Amino acid sequence: MSMGEFAYANHSNRFLAAAPLALQPQAPFVLAGVPYDGAVTNRPGARFGPEAIRRASLMLCDGIHPVFNVSPLAYLADAGDMRLPNASPLDEVRSHIERQARALMGQHHAVFLGGDHSVTLALLKAAQARFGQGEPLAVIHFDAHCDTWTDHFGEPSGHGTWTHEAIEQGIISATHTVQIGIRSSGVREAREYVQDRGGLIYTARALRGKDGDGLADTLRSIHERIGNRPCYLTLDIDCLDPAFAPGTGTPEPGGLTSSQVLTLLEGLAPLNFVGMDCVEVAPAYDHAELTTNAAATFVWTYLAGQTAKHLSALPPPMLAHTDSKRLPAN
Repeated sequence: MSMGEFAYANHSNRFLAAAPLALQPQAPFVLAGVPYDGAVTNRPGARFGPEAIRRASLMLCDGIHPVFNVSPLAYLADAGDMRLPNASPLDEVRSHIERQARALMGQHHAVFLGGDHSVTLALLKAAQARFGQGEPLAVIHFDAHCDTWTDHFGEPSGHGTWTHEAIEQGIISATHTVQIGIRSSGVREAREYVQDRGGLIYTARALRGKDGDGLADTLRSIHERIGNRPCYLTLDIDCLDPAFAPGTGTPEPGGLTSSQVLTLLEGLAPLNFVGMDCVEVAPAYDHAELTTNAAATFVWTYLAGQTAKHLSALPPPMLAHTDSKRLPAN
């Protein structure tokens, strides 16, 4: 067995085969799993997402990112999965998530693997307490669904209400919230909730046929909107069309391509990000690991961009696929 095969066989429980946090406590970046899916409304299984994304990430463990020209591996530790009371009420689960997230964010730039999207509210609370300086955070929200319903099929909270809750509680700023990929059915009050309060919504329909240079204006508008405000990135894998990500609980046809999401992640890297999550990967419904590979690549891309900034190696803000259209500096 070669050394590469040995690494693959024995480190599949850590993202990029990174060192455990206990062995690299000073790592600037940390990744943790949030294996909870008790708030799903269709197909369960996202609690198994962290394990599957980590396994898929091993294809990237010795790779230098082609845009940022760095690997995050040496700067990353894996904290394992949070310990959660999965059979408890959602509020109690969220309190456990928030407490553990605060501990990680106090020492590291943290990335989280869900889990369903209900976990994001707790992660945002932890991030706002750590980085908000008394002000609500900005949010970049990739999703097929607006997640602004006022209840969850009769329940007060779930994976489709967190955006509404975060805005109403002052955790995130509506005018600094950007939603990308939205396309699901729903009443107008929910679909347009963010835009009605001054935020930006880029529906999947509006982005059809746009990639590379075609996304330059979108990226420029987002940079202008967010500025240097501390910003959290939450990426629901169902922002992708099911052709690219069948392994999710609530697939919605007509979504983004993997290429579009990568273009956007690369172009948004200069923002003042304070954390990220990738949620709603449900490997039981995946095919040929399409979904987990996409998720791992998105997280790797985010980490590479933030590592480049950490090393002061990030080039001037620009659209990753062109040298001719630069974005305004923050």
